[in-house]
Amino acid sequence: MNDDSSIARLAAMLRKETERSRPGERLPSSREIMRRHGVGPVTVSRAIAQLAAEGRVVTRPGAGVFVAPARRPVAETPDLSWQTVALGDRVVDDSATASLLAQPPDGVVPLTGGYLNPELRPVNALAAAAARAVRRPEAWSMPPLNGLPELRRWFAAEVGGAVTQNDVLVVSGGQSALTLAFRALAAPGSPILMETPTYPGALAAAKAAGLRASAVPLDRDGVRPDLLAEAFAMTGARVFYCQPTLQNPTGATLTRERREQVLAVARAAGAFVIEDDYARYLTTGPVPPPMVTMDTHGTVVHILSLSKITSPSLRVAGLTARGPAAHRLRACQVVESFFVARPLQETAAEFVGSTAWRRHLGTVRQGLGVRQATLLAGLARHAPAAEVHLVPSGGLHVWVRLPPGADEAEVVEAAQARGVLVSPGRIYYPSEPPGPRLRLTHTAATGLAELEEGIRRLAPALSHQPHQSHQ
Repeated sequence: MNDDSSIARLAAMLRKETERSRPGERLPSSREIMRRHGVGPVTVSRAIAQLAAEGRVVTRPGAGVFVAPARRPVAETPDLSWQTVALGDRVVDDSATASLLAQPPDGVVPLTGGYLNPELRPVNALAAAAARAVRRPEAWSMPPLNGLPELRRWFAAEVGGAVTQNDVLVVSGGQSALTLAFRALAAPGSPILMETPTYPGALAAAKAAGLRASAVPLDRDGVRPDLLAEAFAMTGARVFYCQPTLQNPTGATLTRERREQVLAVARAAGAFVIEDDYARYLTTGPVPPPMVTMDTHGTVVHILSLSKITSPSLRVAGLTARGPAAHRLRACQVVESFFVARPLQETAAEFVGSTAWRRHLGTVRQGLGVRQATLLAGLARHAPAAEVHLVPSGGLHVWVRLPPGADEAEVVEAAQARGVLVSPGRIYYPSEPPGPRLRLTHTAATGLAELEEGIRRLAPALSHQPHQSHQ
């Protein structure tokens, strides 16, 4: 009775007995098991050893055999692969946008990003404005769906021209305004015209809205109206997205004459112009008025955000539109997010209505001028082979053409290896880039010393590329 089948049968019976028993309960003695089942001591020993190996019993010499504590079931790794089929083609690509928002590791100098460094932000003034805002009697009540009247009046006055508070919708920052405008003004599958190169966040938002971006080239004076007219005719697009002032990334600013030409081209095509006025407060010299102030036909949908000039977390922007387009934009906002949180709107209203606002503008413009000069001087001294596209009248960035034959990806990788982050030019193009480029930001570094250190670290990556050093 000591064969394998006897051991298996006894193990099966003891297994059932452990299942009926409570954890810690003692099993019958070996002698009792032998008597009950008519088996020998070897069979009992091997059957108990098998149950111990399974974790069902615990043997305690001199005390006996006990039912093991209840085992927690091992959670299976969930199989989420079915979602790949259910989701279909990927339509939201955040890689380029997320790279611009990523915080640099310790010891790494950021020459990328799109917001003011903390030393340039009006932190104290914002804190004071927030403290006053939350003491307002209605601070935690639901705001009007299109925004606080006083904030809409302020945005209308800032935009100028014939814009009134009734034309303004308060939205949650410039990126939200873009997403809202793309979804409201064009149906999925439609073409949309964009400057090339252009802001990666706009490219991502257009793709997420199901739109097909078509590139319209620009030169040092901004988008070319003749090529814009040709693009409208070829694509049948009804929306053109642009940044007429300090275009990102090139820094180009449309002249007044070209702004009027762009408006005429768009009107002839029966199309909207989305004017992203992100750099309104980042200029260091005079610029033409916004296109929306030249528009009498409801052609322009204008975006003015406070995030760039204050803090990334002050997600408040004014979206200006007229006619049926304005109604559709407001309806889309209500459906998607109801409204912008009232305490945030109250804080923005408190800040822009204070004397600290104008002081802050002067401080930022002075700081931008100094930082830009430091970046340009550092490039001229340490990396003369890098060609600056143009010297913009303010802004946060400089657009740089790399030497002929340079490998853009290798330069970015080599720069990161030396402890400096830069933005690769390829992420700014809706189609194939014409050559290797970099966008260099001068406002993310903490102070001029760190900015200069970043340029020194970058220079070898620009001058001596990895693939050239191995030849």
